[in-house]
Amino acid sequence: MNTHYFNYLSTIASRQWNDVALSDYGEEHGYTFGEMAATILRLHELFRLLDIQEGDKIAICGRNCSNWAVAYLAIMAYKGVVVSILQDFKAEDVDHLVAHSDSKLLFAGPYVWKELSSQPLDGLQAVISLHDFDCLRAGKGVEVPDADTLEASFRKRFPRGVTPAMFRFDLDPDALCLINYTSGSTGSPKGVMLNARSLSNNVETGMQMLPVDPGQRLVSMLPLAHMFGQVCEFLYPLCCGTHIFFLTKSPTPSLLLKAMADVKPYIVVTVPLVIEKIYKKNINPLLSRKVIKLLWRMPLTGPMIRRKVRKALTNAFGGELRYFICGGAAISPDVEACMKDIKFPISVGYGMTECGPLIGGNPPKYFIAHSGGVPVPNMEVMIDQPNQYGVGEILVRGENVMMGYYKNEEATIASFTDDGWMRTGDLGCLDKHQNIFIKGRNKTMILGASGQNIYPEEIEDKLNNLEGVSESIIVEREGRLVGLVFPDEQTSKRLSIDALRDLMKQNLQSLNKLIPGYSQVADIEIKSEPFEKTPKKSIKRFLYK
Repeated sequence: MNTHYFNYLSTIASRQWNDVALSDYGEEHGYTFGEMAATILRLHELFRLLDIQEGDKIAICGRNCSNWAVAYLAIMAYKGVVVSILQDFKAEDVDHLVAHSDSKLLFAGPYVWKELSSQPLDGLQAVISLHDFDCLRAGKGVEVPDADTLEASFRKRFPRGVTPAMFRFDLDPDALCLINYTSGSTGSPKGVMLNARSLSNNVETGMQMLPVDPGQRLVSMLPLAHMFGQVCEFLYPLCCGTHIFFLTKSPTPSLLLKAMADVKPYIVVTVPLVIEKIYKKNINPLLSRKVIKLLWRMPLTGPMIRRKVRKALTNAFGGELRYFICGGAAISPDVEACMKDIKFPISVGYGMTECGPLIGGNPPKYFIAHSGGVPVPNMEVMIDQPNQYGVGEILVRGENVMMGYYKNEEATIASFTDDGWMRTGDLGCLDKHQNIFIKGRNKTMILGASGQNIYPEEIEDKLNNLEGVSESIIVEREGRLVGLVFPDEQTSKRLSIDALRDLMKQNLQSLNKLIPGYSQVADIEIKSEPFEKTPKKSIKRFLYK
């Protein structure tokens, strides 16, 4: 990391002062770079009047919106510590995390505040609305300045308004600047402590791997409180001068496709499920036709069909797509193979909250199938105690790695080796070019009867691609592997329960033909309800046996 990310932001803001930086999709509200800067400095006046000090924690909990981004940047520029909390946490959990983080203020979105307003929220000086930055609740004995008082204080400090020269800050890259509360699929939420060096190296990685011209557009759909969305759909593109459109509502397929058509983004950052659903619904039925299969393989007609499929897919995302970046999980091998075959600009990265989030990645043209990319700049990856196939726990160290878990020294110590490598808890291997291949989670690995390592995720990837399967997990029962399946909605409506069971029996036979003998699945059990998820939409594996 050579430059604090805020220096990039200040520089691009001065160049594009009157250009739109942030918008709430479908709403009038938004900010030019100049308006964003002025609002950030206005919030600094609020912090001063409330006696917020450098290093104080300020929490943000709400749906994606321009004001979420502005509040985040205001806290950072003030040398405070952002405490980002996913809006999907229950109200009592948010109350607990606000207290655990020692936050002095809380920015809360309207959706969150409806549930949160009944909580005690002890220790806070004030709760500020993410809708309009008005005070929602003042702490006992705390006098929160009204709009007129705040405006008068701002005008006194900036009588001639805010200029680009005023939007520059002397920030320490090694100081704690973010506590990100996340919820893993196998445990309780933890507060990951990150400094600006981690965030800045992540931003620079995005700039190097996925260069963008100022004025390009992006739709932000991933939760901003999750590091993948925070860095890849907010910090990196904004520092490049991108106009970001925030989806302030749940991204339903219809809303998402309409937003893509309207915005015409240069990049889509998402989880594999999005492209997998499109493939399953729109592409796979076409490619399954005998005549298309035949024409696909022929030298004259194959390239033409592939171009048409690529163009149709690109148009579905607005028509100006240069990068389609997936993260958070492995992509289906069938989908991945098709995307590479049609030369769709897809790439899959590897990361985790504790690395803010990037560990591995590649531009689409260098993406290697089934991999999570190569180590990003200023990061090292090694495999600890590899087995005969080169598979072992993935260890990392470098500028992206967290400072530790907030007020949890025991968990912090357990996460690092004696010589400073961080344990990811992921199992994988490296090829000779340092491409990272993920084989599964350490905690989910199943030891086969003959000592083989069985990775449930690899079986689930194949099972999820079979007819009628919406989602699944593989569990071990008395030495047997069992697939728990939640069927997709259309299949459940179309088939009776007996027909659905017959379909799953057929799926079981198909699945076992695709996997090694030592990892054969003995049975498929149909679940009537979707699997319980964490706020990051990972299945809570520990609930199922």
